[in-house]
Amino acid sequence: MKQKRHSTEEIIRILRSADSGRTAEDVCRDNNITSATFYRWKKKYGGMELKDARRYRELERENAELKKIVADQLLNIRVLEAVNAKKW
Repeated sequence: MKQKRHSTEEIIRILRSADSGRTAEDVCRDNNITSATFYRWKKKYGGMELKDARRYRELERENAELKKIVADQLLNIRVLEAVNAKKW
């Protein structure tokens, strides 16, 4: 069964509906998610506002790009060390 990926904004909206007095089970049933998913989202996005979530997503994207750059630089360094290790 194909899983639906909720956007960060949808997740925060779902969590806010639970904060407004509804039970977690009702929110899960209405949004067709499991209670484990709800509590995992609550742990990750619990105190966030929409602005914070957008910034979080941007930072994750930037972090992934930086990790890619570091991996490329490490590969270049290892290649240069291998070339320099040979005796001419």
